[in-house]
Amino acid sequence: MPHGILLLDKPAGMSSNAALQRVRRLLGGCKAGHAGSLDPLATGMLPLCLGEATKIAGEILSNRKRYRFTVGLGARTATGDREGPVVEEAPVPERWQEGLEAALRGFLGPGLQIPPMYSALKRDGQPLYRLARAGVTVERAPREIEIFELVPLSQVAAALELDVLCSKGTYVRTLAEDIARALGTCGHVTALRRTWVEPFEVDGMQTLEAVTRACEEGAGPELLPADRPLEHLSAVTLESWQADRIGHGQEVVLLRSPPPGRVRLYDAAKRFLGLGESDGRGKVRPRRLFTNPG
Repeated sequence: MPHGILLLDKPAGMSSNAALQRVRRLLGGCKAGHAGSLDPLATGMLPLCLGEATKIAGEILSNRKRYRFTVGLGARTATGDREGPVVEEAPVPERWQEGLEAALRGFLGPGLQIPPMYSALKRDGQPLYRLARAGVTVERAPREIEIFELVPLSQVAAALELDVLCSKGTYVRTLAEDIARALGTCGHVTALRRTWVEPFEVDGMQTLEAVTRACEEGAGPELLPADRPLEHLSAVTLESWQADRIGHGQEVVLLRSPPPGRVRLYDAAKRFLGLGESDGRGKVRPRRLFTNPG
C-alpha cells in the first residue's frame, strides 16, 4: 500500500471526490483522502493523502491557499459560478476600474464570510448544496477568514482576473460576489485555479493522465513523504527502546527537551513514526502514530 502525498492537478468538470476515487482505483483501492476540496469547475492543486498519510491530512487543511480566479461582472448565479443559473443582473459601472484598488484593499486582513448555500457544509446531516438544489435556504453563521494578498491580474470591460492568498475556509465564489458588490454591481466566478496549498508552494503537480500512465507502467506516481507538511515542527529522534515505549502508548523522557507542543517522532533509522507532544521539560508522549512507519 502506498504511503505519502500526491499533489494532483485536478481537471475541470470533476468533483474532488471523483478525482480521489479515480486515483484510489488506479492504486488498487488504497486508503486515501483529499485535503481541501475543489469545486468541479475548478482546476489545480488537490493534495491526496494516501495510506498512513491520511493521519496528517488535517495539517494541510489548516494551511493557506493561493488561487487565480476570474470574476464575470454584471450577473450573479445561484451557485456563485458559471455553472448555475443567473438569479440577478445589474449594470456594470463604466469606470469601475478606477475604484478597484480601494475596493480590494477593503478585503485584506481578517474578516467574516458567510458560506454559500452551494457548499459541502452540513446542516442536520445534510450537505447545504442538497438543500439548495431542493430550493431550501437556511441561515449560515459567518466564519472567520483572512485575506493575505489580493492582486488584480487583468481587467476588461466586464471581467476581472485576480490572484488571492487566503486562509482555510475561504470561499472564492463568495469573495468574488463580494468584490463585485463593492464595485457597484454583481458577479460570479467564471474560472478558478488553485495554484498551491501551503507548504507545497514550489512542488510540482501531476495530472490525472500522468498518474494513470505511471500506474499502467507499474512505477506508480511520485509521492511526497508524509512528514513533508510537518517541517515546521521540531524533530525528535528516539533510541530503539524509546521508540518501542512510544509505540506502546507510553511517554519517554529525553535528556534534551524540545520546545513544548507537537513534535515529529523518528526512530534511529530516520523512519517517521508520527506525532508526539512535548511538555517542554523533557517528557514526550505519543499523539498520533503511524501503524507502518516510513
